[in-house]
Amino acid sequence: MDQARSDLSDPLIIAGRTFSSRLIVGTGKYTSYAQNAQAAEAAGAEIVTVALRRVNVAAPGGDRLVDHLDPKRYTYLPNTAGCYTAEEAVRTLRLAREAGGWTLVKLEVLSDQKTLFPDMAETLKAARELIAEGFEVMVYCSDDPVYARRLEEAGCVAIMPLGSLIGSGLGIQNPVNIRLIVEQARVPVLVDAGVGTASDAAVAMELGCDGVLMNTAIAEARDPVMMARAMKHAVIAGRCAYLAGRMQKKRYADPSSPLAGLI
Repeated sequence: MDQARSDLSDPLIIAGRTFSSRLIVGTGKYTSYAQNAQAAEAAGAEIVTVALRRVNVAAPGGDRLVDHLDPKRYTYLPNTAGCYTAEEAVRTLRLAREAGGWTLVKLEVLSDQKTLFPDMAETLKAARELIAEGFEVMVYCSDDPVYARRLEEAGCVAIMPLGSLIGSGLGIQNPVNIRLIVEQARVPVLVDAGVGTASDAAVAMELGCDGVLMNTAIAEARDPVMMARAMKHAVIAGRCAYLAGRMQKKRYADPSSPLAGLI
């Protein structure tokens, strides 16, 4: 399957919105908004996450994110980075809706500053409240299939289990649970957190995930733009490999050349 076919006939659909790219990138840790924009372009991304507490989205005076990443071209995905209670997260996203009219949002409620693991009880509480208010919630969560199912049943439009700790670059630490989440889900599943390099992104896609969200892996690379390009191709390759269906693993060798007709 070539890139064009993968992009055009195998789109990512989230809450009725269609995207050709399955790679979502963040807007933190870059040296400048200009570098961020170059990386997003190289990644082929169509969705960018925005932490409202950190990023100058539209305030007058000074460099603004919207001057580099055009909201008409990119779908802005406000998130609740830095929130540690359901109340904080809900308040932050209400402000996002007031500021930019955004209803498609990324929810994350963290448990502690050391691990940045999601607090799943608070996450589920916030998700239910936001969904009742008309938000379309993409949700960062643990790789627990039970909680993933509960979040979907609550009405979340995408489930986003961590691959490993946020910003760690440790890759996919629990592929079994990720695969279980993928198999039971009826909404898109996107690995969120822990990707460090292109092979990690490919593994996530080979497990059947619908997409990957990353920030640090690109922003903290020696060459962020080149890494963004690598991630773009890794996501496409992993998706194609998943759709193609890998060969079965075997205990013994199996010759590629036929043995019949040997002299």
